Parts: sequence; structure tokens; C-alpha cells
Amino acid sequence: MTGDLPTANIRLRLGSEDAHYGGNLVAGATQLKIIGDLITELAMRYDGDEGLFRAYESVEFLAPLHAGDWIEAAGRIVSVGNTSRRCEFEVWKVGAALPEISDSAAEFLDVAVLTCRAVGTTVVPKEHQRFQH
Repeated sequence: MTGDLPTANIRLRLGSEDAHYGGNLVAGATQLKIIGDLITELAMRYDGDEGLFRAYESVEFLAPLHAGDWIEAAGRIVSVGNTSRRCEFEVWKVGAALPEISDSAAEFLDVAVLTCRAVGTTVVPKEHQRFQH
């Protein structure tokens, strides 16, 4: 692997099973789960190991999500220590259900909405790092 730091992306639709509160509102923990998947992918790409999500430095929930929304989540490693990898994440709402029109109405947004921003660190023990950097 070259010295380039990896990125990871996920696009998915939030379903009714993701709704946790009234009005089909999705809990912020759902976005954190997605970020957890991203940081695992980043560790796998960089070190060949899933690593261990050690800590969040910051988490901001900036806009609500609802069942039926489409999101895109992105993560990237921004700095590398001996065993730690500091990562930044964003989750964007790119599509929305339109239940006021019909049960199946939906559309992609002209302008995506940033719903979550986070910074976190994963740790990959030296003995688990399979790639030379």
C-alpha cells in the first residue's frame, strides 16, 4: 500500500426499522453505527485489520433523519500514529421520503443536507498491522 490515506463511503436508505421516535425520526445512534462501519473499513484498508474504535473526539448531530431518507456517509483517515488512526466523518441526507404525497413517494434532494459530523480514533495494535507504510 502506498502512503496515501484511505477513504470509505456508504450510501443507504434508512428503513422503518431505523425509526425510533415519533414521526419516524431516526435515532442519532444509527448514524454512529454507520460511522463505526466506516472506521472499520478504513482500518482494514490501511492496516489489513478491523482495529478497535477507541474514542470519539467530537460528534455533532446537525439535522434530523427519518425513515425513508437516503444518506451518504464518508470517512477518511487524517493522521496516523504508531497504532492510532485519527478519522473524520460526515453523513449527508441526499434523498427523502415524501409521506405527505403518498406512502411510496420519494425524491433525491437538489442540495444534500449535512446531518452528522464526527471525529474519532481507531487503534490497530502493531502485531495486527499487516501492511508496511
